[in-house]
Amino acid sequence: MNDLKTKLTTMLQLQGEMNLWIHEDWANQGFEWHRAIWIEAGEMLEHYGWKWWKHQKPDLPQVKLEVIDIVHFMLSQELSTGDDVDSIAERVTADLSNPRATDDLKTTIELLAMETLQEPQHAHFDIIAGLMRFLDMDINELYERYVGKNVLNIFRQDNGYKTGDYKKLWDGREDNECLEDILDTLDINSETYRDDVYTSLQSRYSSLQ
Repeated sequence: MNDLKTKLTTMLQLQGEMNLWIHEDWANQGFEWHRAIWIEAGEMLEHYGWKWWKHQKPDLPQVKLEVIDIVHFMLSQELSTGDDVDSIAERVTADLSNPRATDDLKTTIELLAMETLQEPQHAHFDIIAGLMRFLDMDINELYERYVGKNVLNIFRQDNGYKTGDYKKLWDGREDNECLEDILDTLDINSETYRDDVYTSLQSRYSSLQ
């Protein structure tokens, strides 16, 4: 439990820093976090597959990546309440420790989208925990993937994402996919884990120039 709260505290701090990159007064901009969440939920369902009229194979790495994207928005939603990080970490820890889900992943994704629309000011981390169970995703993987995507987002901003100068395809593969390769080589328990991710991204990206 304490390990979960510690990881969530770090994630909340990283999210706050990321949001400041987007807008220095981000918390007062009225960003529609709930809209981002339910749209990402739809993208998650697309990656998992739902079309009965064609053959589809679940792309589980991309499904997990959508979970991480949603967690970014949910953490932002929590931070925008103005509560202190410790209180938010306690609240999210409790929700993640009590998973809620339906009988399968597809309808659990729909549950997340539905409840997000019904309660737009509430972050449903208990449903995220339910999705994680279907995906055999523990808190260590959540933390690893979250920090990785957070650092990638900052890396994109540092390298011209807003101006259109950033290259999202690295040797024919999306940077998200290359990030997965990088994370597999790093020690999640390293005190410099975040910096290690950034340095590895920089090295890989520089080789494209």
